Parts: sequence; C-alpha cells; structure tokens
Amino acid sequence: MRSTQGQRGFSLIELLIVVAIILIIAAIAIPSLLKSKMSANEASAAESLRTIDTGETTYAAMCPSTGYSASLVELNTGATCPSGKGIIDDVLGGADPSTKAGYTFTYTPAPAGAGGLITGYTLVAMPQVAHVTGQRAFYTDQTNIVRYTPDGSAPNAGSAPLQ
Repeated sequence: MRSTQGQRGFSLIELLIVVAIILIIAAIAIPSLLKSKMSANEASAAESLRTIDTGETTYAAMCPSTGYSASLVELNTGATCPSGKGIIDDVLGGADPSTKAGYTFTYTPAPAGAGGLITGYTLVAMPQVAHVTGQRAFYTDQTNIVRYTPDGSAPNAGSAPLQ
C-alpha cells in the first residue's frame, strides 16, 4: 500500500550534490585565505623590525654609555641600562631569538668597542616555515632600512630595500 502523503526530506543524491558544491567553494577559497594569512604575517614581521629599529634608536639615546642593546631581551628588561626598560614588549623582547606571527627574529649586536660601546646591530626575520608562514625574509641594521629577499633566503645588507 502506498501512502497518500508526499515524501518529505531530501534524497541522497541531492545531499551529495550540495556537499560537492560546498567542497568546490572551499577548494577555491582556502588558497586565498592561506595567501592572505601569509601576507599578514609578512606585514607583521616588517612592522616588528621597524618597532625594534625605533626601540634601538631610543635605547642608544637613553643609554649613551652602552650604545645599542646587547639583545632583544635587554630592550625589554633594561638589564644593562635600567632607563631602557620596557622599550619593546614581551613578545619581541621575551627571548632572543624571538618569534611572532610565524617569523623568527634573530638579533646580533656588533662587537663592543672601546668602553663596551655597541655601535651597530643586525636583525633578521625569517619565516618559521618558508612558503607557509611567510614567503619573504627581512633584514635591518642600525641604518633603519628594512630589506628583504622575495624567496625566503637569508637576507643581508645588500638585499632589496622594502618600500
């Protein structure tokens, strides 16, 4: 005997078509999402380098007998020069090297000169996983010019300047 009422709900084929459409849309959207996340990480890394550059300039002005800091941690704690305490936050100044937004920041002071004065530094920001957390690698030094390599290879003073 047949029911006189109409069927309710969706058939299995209709549900499979909807799932397939959702998967196609996701396959199109996910690469764009990952690329935008990578771009955001790169922008954060470049801005963090600028923050550290500004912090180093401030530190050198506040601590003329020390010059630049000996580490990123010193820009946060002011270990050598108490008036330089808290120039950068705990994320960038919590460790050396430090990590933020998929990048590792490695700070290297120039050898101390006469009287222990540090007259220069280099700072490199490398993606933690190349082509996943970031594509470009960044470099800066006491000149406050941020430079980069487009392929994630190690940058240096001869790399292209970031505009």
